[in-house]
Amino acid sequence: MIPDDAIKTIFESGRSHRYYLDRKVDEMLLQRIYELAILAPSASNLCPLRVTFVVSENQKAKVIEAAAEGNKAKIKSAPVVAIIAHDVKYYDLIEKLSPHMDGNAFRNKSDAELTQIAIENSWLQAGLLIAAVRSLGLDSGAMSGFDKNVIDDYFYKNSSWRSNFLLNIGYGDETELHPRGPRPSFEEACQIL
Repeated sequence: MIPDDAIKTIFESGRSHRYYLDRKVDEMLLQRIYELAILAPSASNLCPLRVTFVVSENQKAKVIEAAAEGNKAKIKSAPVVAIIAHDVKYYDLIEKLSPHMDGNAFRNKSDAELTQIAIENSWLQAGLLIAAVRSLGLDSGAMSGFDKNVIDDYFYKNSSWRSNFLLNIGYGDETELHPRGPRPSFEEACQIL
């Protein structure tokens, strides 16, 4: 088991931040976040998660343009906004990542099936990415309020990547946190059969 203080950092004290301190995030930390996140499970080791770490003000302006009004100031406050995406052609790496799999069996699936697999598995990997952010002393805040078509057209026009959600990353401003909202109890949300 990991020490209680690590559990507290990643789960109990970890919060979804809305605003961030004016403090740059070292690019080596962004690389480390990915190195940890990619260890997350995915079906048959397909690893469809793709991440665009947006740090330049020029590029961040494009993300802000696509964001819902309520998210614009949050993105502007963050030193990094990560576009959490999936690759709809993840199967191009099957022979490398899963040599035991029949890559053509995936290539013959419908676009809808391929997309569903990519989305489900990239979300699974993204959960570990958030845990990686917290374990490295950073904070994050996930957002779905943005125009995916605008993001995909600007950042992924000539690729097979597609955006899922945005994740602000930085050093959270604790003074801007609301009290943590309640969660369903074990009895309300779980079964042991």
